[in-house]
Formats: sequence, C-alpha cells, structure tokens
Amino acid sequence: MAHVLLIRHARPAAQWGGSDDDPGLDETGLEQAWRVAQTLLELPPDRRPALVASSPLRRCRQTAEPLAMALGVEMEIVPEVGEIPTPAALAPAGRGAWLRAAFAGNWADIKGDLDYEAWRRAVARAVAARPGTAIFSHFVAINAVVSLIAGEDRVVGFRPDHTSITILAIGPRGLELVERGAEAATSVL
Repeated sequence: MAHVLLIRHARPAAQWGGSDDDPGLDETGLEQAWRVAQTLLELPPDRRPALVASSPLRRCRQTAEPLAMALGVEMEIVPEVGEIPTPAALAPAGRGAWLRAAFAGNWADIKGDLDYEAWRRAVARAVAARPGTAIFSHFVAINAVVSLIAGEDRVVGFRPDHTSITILAIGPRGLELVERGAEAATSVL
C-alpha cells in the first residue's frame, strides 16, 4: 500500500490576521524545517517519501526545501493544498474573524463565495494523486483531508502542530488515515 505524508508548515514569522499574508519562517521555523526533514528521512522505507510537494505559500515552501534538497528532487508546487480561500469580498483585516467562525463550525456552514465542501474534496484528490510524496500544507487543508476520510463535517477535528506529520495510506477505496500528526497545545498560529 502506498503512503502519502501531510506535513504542516513550520512556525511562520507572522501570524494569520497580521500584515503579511505570505510570511516566511522565523528562526524557530527554519530549525523545525531541518528537523522534520531529518525525521522524514529516518522513516521506515515503506513510509519514507521519495517526492516533495508544497502549497504555493512561502512558509510551506521553506519548510519543504530541506527535504527536497536532501532527496535531490525538485519540489512540486500544488495550489490545491494551499490555504483555505478567503471570500473575495472579505477585506484582509476580516480574515481572522472569518477563520475563527469557520473553525467553530462545519464545512457546510462556512460563509463565502465558494463551495467549501468541493474545496476540501479537491484537496483530498490532490493528496491522493501523490503516492510516496511528502506534502507540506496548512492547518485547515490537513483538517479538510482528515475530516473527509473520517466522514466528519467539523472543520477542525484536530490541531496539527507545526511540522506535524500525518500519515495516510492510498488503498483500493482511496485515502485512509494511518496516523494523525502531533497536535498543538494551543492555537493554530
């Protein structure tokens, strides 16, 4: 059975709702990126990734870079595993409140100009299409995949910590959850 790994990006230099909508990593985040690459390289051969994919956002790309360099592969940029899209009419200053409301509810209840149920299915399809890959993504995108596999409608079913590794198998019925990544003790920041 093929595996795919979902890794939440390392700690960013700015928090969501801040002035930088595409922050890179802070010093701790850069160290986390190197540590998670080492952890992934030490996985058993049947789970060790051969390929690297990332959200287009800088914090994910920077988290993925050490692993891509160690494996000697080019990082694939996958827009489908990026951040949850904000409604077009929403001002950037309103993103934090919109996300907090979304986190407290179900996928079908998210307010916006997008079918968020379709969005989470697209994230899962993108993940399932990449066996043997370490995919660096975001809190909500990882929750989208895990909740879909579990048949749950809650937006936040668990709180993946920075650089947590969620292991999925790609079986005859599609994606299966093997192991959730480490959970954060506090917020999604």
